[in-house]
Amino acid sequence: MQNNIIAKLENLRKGKVVLIDKALNWTSFDVVNKMRYAILKKFKLKKFKVGHAGTLDPLATGLLLICTGKATKTIQQYQGLDKEYAGSFYLGATTPSYDLETAVDKRFPIEHITEDMIKETAGNFTGKQLQYPPVFSAVKKDGKKLYEHARKGETVVIDPREIEIKEFDILSINLPEVTFRVKVSKGTYIRSLAYDFGKALQTGAYLSALRRTKIGNFDVNDAVSIEEWISKLNHEKI
Repeated sequence: MQNNIIAKLENLRKGKVVLIDKALNWTSFDVVNKMRYAILKKFKLKKFKVGHAGTLDPLATGLLLICTGKATKTIQQYQGLDKEYAGSFYLGATTPSYDLETAVDKRFPIEHITEDMIKETAGNFTGKQLQYPPVFSAVKKDGKKLYEHARKGETVVIDPREIEIKEFDILSINLPEVTFRVKVSKGTYIRSLAYDFGKALQTGAYLSALRRTKIGNFDVNDAVSIEEWISKLNHEKI
């Protein structure tokens, strides 16, 4: 038994990339902290390195890569991988955060929108382009995160970033909801895509649901919940 525990700790120290299916309303740091606490408690340690390779918003679910031990040194290489998402846009309204974190602030007509317009617009978004991050984001400006400025009601000039939308498929249309699948480069905000998509349709839009399904070749179908992983840590080989 003792040998198994030592071997398990050594595996974590050498470095593992753990695929976690993040639950709704959890922050990425919640998952990291939960995993670190479980490891510290299991092995009676005072410190242990755990980190995530790419933030997932609290209102999004899906794939989160968690690195342990020496694998934390490789986080940057995973952050640069393409990502795939499935989700839905709500047409005809906007929110300051571009998602459901904040309440609807404006409403717009959608009677002019057709299925052909939606599909054509999605096609127009593929390729390299400049995108403005949401004001409610962790991007830094003048030493503070944008959401810190936004929550104080401060107006800041946001610089656009070059991103690439590699695939953008409309899966179903049931106005005002549109479901989609998208494959994007590092640094792409799907919330900003929702906002820009609404503008292109001459209406408003916000992100009403989002699930990250892939990071590079890593697939959410191979992921487990944080609770399942902790159970394996305590009772099985990992």
